Amino acid sequence: MASVAVSKDSLESDSDIHITLEDQQKINRFARHNAKWEELRDDLKNKKGDLQNLEDASDDLLLVDDESAPIPFVVGEVFVHFNMEEAKVIFFFPLLSIEKLEEAKDKVKKDIEAIEAECTNIKTLMSDLKTQLYAKFGNSINLEAEEE
Repeated sequence: MASVAVSKDSLESDSDIHITLEDQQKINRFARHNAKWEELRDDLKNKKGDLQNLEDASDDLLLVDDESAPIPFVVGEVFVHFNMEEAKVIFFFPLLSIEKLEEAKDKVKKDIEAIEAECTNIKTLMSDLKTQLYAKFGNSINLEAEEE
């Protein structure tokens, strides 16, 4: 077991920590990256929800045998039943084909990949800044995310 030597100087108050302009810029950069990362995380959650909705719609359209059969649509909090042609006219809904749904799903998947890549880059930058700031300030600074 390694022994740790603690000097009298290390037990002084936190008020002895001096923050340079460069340190403040690093802290600000970390805060901006963290805010951007949280925003991207929310966007990613929404895109995954959109993808799930598109997959559900695609599955539901595959189950439709007869184009005159009523299809339930959610309007507000109510289900309204229309056949395929009525829905295309009333809602001006060009996505009511498997091909269009597949195109939309591919676009959302690409968006998800781009957001995940950007999240990874931001996390790397944040990790580097976190290492530098903890090296200088130790326990005097908290850069950890709050638990939700």
